[in-house]
Amino acid sequence: MPLLKTVEGWRNSHPDKLVTLVKKYPKPGGEVFSKEELVRAYRSLAGKHGLKPFSEEVIAHIRMKPVRTVSGVAPVTVLTKPFPCPGKCIFCPNDIRMPKSYLADEPGAQRAERNWFDPYLQTYTRLESLHAIGHKVDKVELIILGGTWSYYPEAYQIWFIKECFRALNDFGKRDSRPEVLAHYHNMQRQLEEMQMHAPSNDPTENARRAGKKQVQGEVLDKTYNQVISELYVAPERLGGFDQYQAATWEELEAEQKRNETATCRNVGLVIETRPDNISRAEVVRIRRLGCTKAQIGVQSLTDSVLAKNKRGHDVAATRAAFALLRLAGFKIHAHWMANLHGSSVENDIADYQQLFDDEDFHPDELKIYPCSLIGSAELMQYYQKGLWKPYTHEELLQVLSACITNTPEYCRLTRIVRDIPSTDIVEGNKLTNFRQIVEQHLKKVGRRSLDIRAREIRGKKFEEKEVRLETVEYQTSISRELFLQYVVPDPDDESRSRLLAFLRLSLPKQKTLLPELEGSAMIREIHVYGRVAGIGEVTKGKAQHLGLGAKLIKKAEEMSATNGYKKLAVISAIGTREYYRKHGFEDGELYQFMTLRESENDR
Repeated sequence: MPLLKTVEGWRNSHPDKLVTLVKKYPKPGGEVFSKEELVRAYRSLAGKHGLKPFSEEVIAHIRMKPVRTVSGVAPVTVLTKPFPCPGKCIFCPNDIRMPKSYLADEPGAQRAERNWFDPYLQTYTRLESLHAIGHKVDKVELIILGGTWSYYPEAYQIWFIKECFRALNDFGKRDSRPEVLAHYHNMQRQLEEMQMHAPSNDPTENARRAGKKQVQGEVLDKTYNQVISELYVAPERLGGFDQYQAATWEELEAEQKRNETATCRNVGLVIETRPDNISRAEVVRIRRLGCTKAQIGVQSLTDSVLAKNKRGHDVAATRAAFALLRLAGFKIHAHWMANLHGSSVENDIADYQQLFDDEDFHPDELKIYPCSLIGSAELMQYYQKGLWKPYTHEELLQVLSACITNTPEYCRLTRIVRDIPSTDIVEGNKLTNFRQIVEQHLKKVGRRSLDIRAREIRGKKFEEKEVRLETVEYQTSISRELFLQYVVPDPDDESRSRLLAFLRLSLPKQKTLLPELEGSAMIREIHVYGRVAGIGEVTKGKAQHLGLGAKLIKKAEEMSATNGYKKLAVISAIGTREYYRKHGFEDGELYQFMTLRESENDR
């Protein structure tokens, strides 16, 4: 109790201060309290035994890993099961224990495997973990990673999303994990019985053996797709496994409807796929699933490089995919790779710049993945023959410095260098903090990043009177894009500003993709920064709940009407539908709409 009372009385805190305090007030046996134990105790005892009523400020003093929710939402990442992939990329890992391109010792992949790659188990367990260490989970962005999403069977896609939503809807009310686990344990028993008669029928054991061979550097006599098809896809080997992992659109829509008013709402849903898997039909399908953002593997904008790396598509496919996704209002989160076979430092810098110079692209977010040499990838053979080599530290620093400084302020660099365990990398860069290394280098030469992530307000306080609205405009091949942003002066650097909130407004220049979008401008994203505040909660001195979202919508209305559009559409997430209804939007088939009044210029 003395420990909690001391924390409750803090006005400003620092992680080291808490470390000192827990050592001062240990458990009876001498061990120190964990942050999870402190959070749990405070939630239980607040308002009792002399403690003041519950306060999120106290939780903030204790909270572990505050950066997790500092951007305004709680991200929950789940992985799909291992499944055949249409790609044959030479740089891609082939760990048959994982969905294509993922490795068994990556933290997120380990969580997925422990949970049978089940969406309900993964989602619920992740929510529980975040909540236990002090994070709010009222607003959740679901990030679905794994193989090529569009290549999975439709019934599996529907089931996977439906189960993610069911976990969100259940959280804090009921826990169905025991029933879900019972199904998998029953399946395991069936497989063990089958193994008694035919040992080769046990996919878990075969995957383990094959994975062990890969770790030891042996070359498997079958491709990744062949092994995965034999172990995980054939229904007769899984005792009805595929039948269990299937759902109908009606079942999904029922869970989506529940989530509109749930305590734990989905405010964004992300899938990842390949450019050559994007079509009009696919765009409609992922929108119907509730998707608002697509992660798409660009890798390179040079046809010869794509061909040498056996990517399986050309740049024209990427151009077409960007156009379809943008016309449908999706946020486009591109993956781009440096150091691919056939490229160079100079070519990489030019290739990256094309992402923003060419009107066919202009991604909203980016992951920059310099190529890593993984033993199970075909690239290993090229390396052994001297046909490819990883960049030196200095070469990689040159490329990434150019990338960061050439990224415009409307784009967010979500990751620089993939977080692959160093033990998996045969040769080349093994530092996962390369973004920090680049930023330190840029600071020395008087340069800096202007991307969204570098400018987020995060936990910094500001004066409301300092808030101002700015607009960044850029052209794409199919639209005029307006990036509306509320900013305040940076207290640490007077030459730049900090980002509080933004809205992406798309003004189409050509015929729209879907009939219901005809004549509409499109809000593709609204984001208000600052630590996650609860639904309906007002937090003084923070970006969230200062009405910035409503002000941005009003400005988007005015600008859309001024530019001659009759309607304003929004690609809303399932859990934000209520929010938009309160701001004058009505439900359409796949989007929400507002009828615009004529501007004075049109009268």
